[in-house]
Amino acid sequence: MTTVEKQIELRNKILFGLEKVYEKLIVFKKQKNTKLVVMRDNKIVKLKPE
Repeated sequence: MTTVEKQIELRNKILFGLEKVYEKLIVFKKQKNTKLVVMRDNKIVKLKPE
């Protein structure tokens, strides 16, 4: 396995982990009925998770 392949594999694992964390965050916010704070167009926006 080359260095490039290792970096691609590591990147894919990191992205997969971030996706899982995001999914769990949405579930948590729904359970607690709290707003999700995100940035859109360089503005901070509070969203109700649905």
